[in-house]
Amino acid sequence: MKRIMIIGATQTQVPLVKTAKRLGYYSIVAGKKGDYPANEFADELCDVDISNPENVLEAAKKLNIDGIATCCMDLGIRSVGKVCDALDFVGLSENAAILSNNKMLMKKAFLDGDVHSPAFMQIKDEEDLEKAWRSLSHPVVMKALDLQASRGIYVCEDFDEVNKAFAEIRKLSRSSECLMEEFIRGIDIGAQAFVYNGKILFVLPHNDEVFHGSANKPIGHSAPLIASESIKSEVICQCEKAIRAIGLDNCAVNIDLLLADDGQVYMIELTGRAGATCLPELVSIYYGIDYYEMIIEMAMGNNPCEIFDKHNDSPVPNASRFIMSSQDGILKNLSVNDTGSDIEVLQIFAKKGDKICKFEDGKDRLGQIVVKGESVENCIKRLDEIEKRTEIDFEC
Repeated sequence: MKRIMIIGATQTQVPLVKTAKRLGYYSIVAGKKGDYPANEFADELCDVDISNPENVLEAAKKLNIDGIATCCMDLGIRSVGKVCDALDFVGLSENAAILSNNKMLMKKAFLDGDVHSPAFMQIKDEEDLEKAWRSLSHPVVMKALDLQASRGIYVCEDFDEVNKAFAEIRKLSRSSECLMEEFIRGIDIGAQAFVYNGKILFVLPHNDEVFHGSANKPIGHSAPLIASESIKSEVICQCEKAIRAIGLDNCAVNIDLLLADDGQVYMIELTGRAGATCLPELVSIYYGIDYYEMIIEMAMGNNPCEIFDKHNDSPVPNASRFIMSSQDGILKNLSVNDTGSDIEVLQIFAKKGDKICKFEDGKDRLGQIVVKGESVENCIKRLDEIEKRTEIDFEC
């Protein structure tokens, strides 16, 4: 039986592990010891720091694996690239993983690749901080170079906020440097893409639903993108340029963009793995394929085009959203009182007795829902209806 290593054991990896097993592969889940959701579905567990490429490569050799994959998380991307390079597996290169894991290197690659992205400056110390503040338009966005899931990102209106953000980033980040970028007013949008043997199989632009905190954090997505055909074409153009600029190949791609108030499309960042927040499900439903199968089969050296080539002639609109709480407490009950046939995915992660936090970012989600419909607008309306019928009760 062929053996695949799945990097990460969080909830987002569960469908990937289940898919690998369903396809007949021996699945090894790699990550630090702990009670993580994907562990119970694995054939074997590998206790390793997935952020350390050398350690993961050593483990991969000892376990005699035939392929390696991950999705929905950035932490192990460099390790995937390292193993693919060293063992000649199908997957993104370590260099592409490094570029997509470091915001400064990525921005410099965007410049070289003629990708339309907000103006930026590199920050190494307080002197750079003052220089960048004087040079860039205000407000600005302060970004850690190496964090994920919207951590280490702060919108700053004045220099006091810039100083506070810089200090906070230094606490959170492994790097002493950070990035200051011009803040562009507009709406967050995104795209999913897939690259195989140098060919971009698809770029699927989508709408983002965001939670507004210190930085916008995604809580749901929908497709197709609500925009004019010219804007959709520009989104696809910028995505293709960015993929080439980073050198992404043989991987799924998660892309963050911004549609400015003036209609301009800006590339924010991208990385060589499938997006989270039900984005693999969005792709699967939209095209009528199993996206997790594409990821697994490519990692195992098989041609993912054989799966994608069977996609629907008519795409299926769909939308997803987290189940969230507006308060802290100990969960007594969570029930979704809607059984509509248009509900494609309904997952509840929180259990009775769990300590629940008021939503701040993805780690606070209680579950997630995906619906399909005749239009994006219809799907979002259904999510609103389902949310109203969802009961979250806390212990007194």
